[in-house]
Amino acid sequence: MKIIAEIGTSHGGNIEKAEKLIDTAVESGADYVKFQWVYADEILHPGTGFVTLPGGKIRLYDRFKQLEVPKEFFARCLEYTHKKGAKFMCSPFGLKSLAELIEIKPDAIKIASPELNHIPLLEAVNDFRSQQKQRGEELMPLVISSGVSTLSDIEKALSIVGTEKVTLLHCITFYPAPEDEYNVSLLPNLAKIFGVDTGISDHSLDPVLVPSLAAACGGTMIEKHITLSKLTDGLDDPVALEGEQFAHMSYCIHQCEAMLRQFGSERGKENIIAQMKDQYGSRVDAALGNGIKALAPAEEKNYGRTNRSLHYLHPMRKGDTVTEKDIGVLRTEKILTPGLSPEHLKDVIGFVLTRDVENGAGVSWEQFKD
Repeated sequence: MKIIAEIGTSHGGNIEKAEKLIDTAVESGADYVKFQWVYADEILHPGTGFVTLPGGKIRLYDRFKQLEVPKEFFARCLEYTHKKGAKFMCSPFGLKSLAELIEIKPDAIKIASPELNHIPLLEAVNDFRSQQKQRGEELMPLVISSGVSTLSDIEKALSIVGTEKVTLLHCITFYPAPEDEYNVSLLPNLAKIFGVDTGISDHSLDPVLVPSLAAACGGTMIEKHITLSKLTDGLDDPVALEGEQFAHMSYCIHQCEAMLRQFGSERGKENIIAQMKDQYGSRVDAALGNGIKALAPAEEKNYGRTNRSLHYLHPMRKGDTVTEKDIGVLRTEKILTPGLSPEHLKDVIGFVLTRDVENGAGVSWEQFKD
């Protein structure tokens, strides 16, 4: 089972802190060290709303602007990760960050859950991997998270990027994610439905329960946030594991793997679950769930807001013709109204507005009707 230490943006733009996080991740058993390549304009609109941090309220857009770093930052992180004997993975959030990520040659690309329906991004990833095939190069592994999604959403994404060297991570897009909604027994079902390896991106707080059950259920990858301290001001630090916790998780996962090798998949799974019940009791069955893919209750209200949709990048007037420069494929997030799915981006280009629209408004068909 591959273990991903999700550093994300916990480095705060400080390269020394990033290297300390890499050290901690590798020492704690991570196979991959993962970052997030942030450009605020690729993620959300400036008017999307505020987030409360230890220092007070700040525009979420401004917080993401603070996390922007130059390409050289990630190139150095990649080099340092390799020096430490681990692999480098990163999530791009748009076409610019993807192009720059490809330039530094990561070991794998990760598509985060909110970008599962970012059609232009998925198409660009597919173009890159297709070019690799044409050149006879080894295909770069692709990891896709599927939080706040339906089976149909996953199917659409995989229809674009394919299934070769793709790992699908089940996820709950909520922080912290309730462990009793994780539905870990879904993993083998997703593997059968889509013909890909599966794993879990775990945002629950316990370092052992969900990761160990994921191993028992045939998962091939686990992703967990890592931090130097839960008390620092990173966006995900409160739900991340500190080094000692992450190392304990890695140890427990490897113990599960040893049991599966010794007893085989079915009996090994039974033994792992039995041992987990001795420690966690009824929490085990709750975390295993029913194996049916559905939005977790914790993320239902975020469906359509955390995912991508079409938004106007500036005010427009009745009679204006919509161009590509007018529309962004963005997360709606806090206070804006979600727009049409990104799959309709090409459909609305060239349409004439029949009413005024505000800056940041979600694109809707009604805006083009007489």
